[in-house]
Amino acid sequence: MVKDKRVRMFKLLKHGNVIVPPVSGPKDILLCNGIIAAIDDSIQLAGWLPVEEYDLTGLHVLPGFLDQHIHLIGGGGEAGFSTRTPEVNLADITRWGITTVVGCLGTDGITRHLASLLAKVRALESEGITAYMYSGSYGVPCIAITGSIGSDIVLIDKVIGAGEIAISDHRSTCPSLEDLAKVAAESRVGGMIAGKAGIVHVHVGSGKKGLGPLLEVVQTTDIPIGQFVPTHVNRNPRILEEASRWGREGGHVDITSGLSARAGFEDAVKPAVAVRRLLEAGVPPKLVTMSSDGNGCMALWDAKGNLQRLLIASVESLYREFVDLVVGEGIPLDIAASIVATNPARTLKMYPRKGSIQAGSDADLVVLDKDYEIVQVWARGRLMYSRRRASCA
Repeated sequence: MVKDKRVRMFKLLKHGNVIVPPVSGPKDILLCNGIIAAIDDSIQLAGWLPVEEYDLTGLHVLPGFLDQHIHLIGGGGEAGFSTRTPEVNLADITRWGITTVVGCLGTDGITRHLASLLAKVRALESEGITAYMYSGSYGVPCIAITGSIGSDIVLIDKVIGAGEIAISDHRSTCPSLEDLAKVAAESRVGGMIAGKAGIVHVHVGSGKKGLGPLLEVVQTTDIPIGQFVPTHVNRNPRILEEASRWGREGGHVDITSGLSARAGFEDAVKPAVAVRRLLEAGVPPKLVTMSSDGNGCMALWDAKGNLQRLLIASVESLYREFVDLVVGEGIPLDIAASIVATNPARTLKMYPRKGSIQAGSDADLVVLDKDYEIVQVWARGRLMYSRRRASCA
């Protein structure tokens, strides 16, 4: 028998149960050149095109997860140089269903650099996933590569907004309302010029003011509420309650999956529980997202200022809390998928290229079995993780 040496540029996923609208139910999905070329009840290519087929009968097919908050080049350093966390590697991202990431700096905008973050973003792109970044760090005035956040957004393809700007936190630079308004305005105009989201991704600490500074900016300026994406809002019940009001008024609300009592944050509201509470409080589901804060680090101190321990957020937590949304909190699978994929894609103006399963979308897919264990992860049409082999036709 002569071995077929034709290049198999087509991948055909057969009979998978597609979860996310506008398509749902058992479908065949054809992948070609990194995108979804076609989706239909039945697609037959055998015999006239070289194709790899994967039988996904009985399996769920979801859009690849979009993690809008990862410390790609590490974080930490808050308790000295020895507390710096390492870079995230590709396998840790894709193994847990994440196919698109947005990197950020954190507390340390001095020894960690945006140029290094940009290099990491480009490296991950070359390895097969989609990667972006925010300009800036905790502090205001914001650091930037080209001189300003606005010009970073306009001139650098991988910069989509500003972040993570810190408020209500002893590690922040205590930005004034005018400071926050200027950052938001500059990011907004940069996004308008470049056709990007231009959002401001905001670290919310446990300080007394909570989300108050953001509310005041929205109430006293012409900056729309959708310009801000406050994150870590499940760090304690008080902040979560403020986030509920923010969401009901039309603001984005981002839950941090790496922030939980299980991870060592005793005051935190469990991420999946926090999502349920937001929905029960009347926050529109489309405004709720979840991100990992992967490889971010927090030092815990006692009353005398002595370091007790360091906690490092896990990229894996995004998948684990996604499963808990469905199994533990009874959130429908399509809503849970939208919280980790479709909603952040809409927030960052990447939909329908990301967060969707339809013709023309990027071929970013997560395949789950009946117990919600990951069977396959596809990123831009490339199989990044698999427990199943293909058949060739």
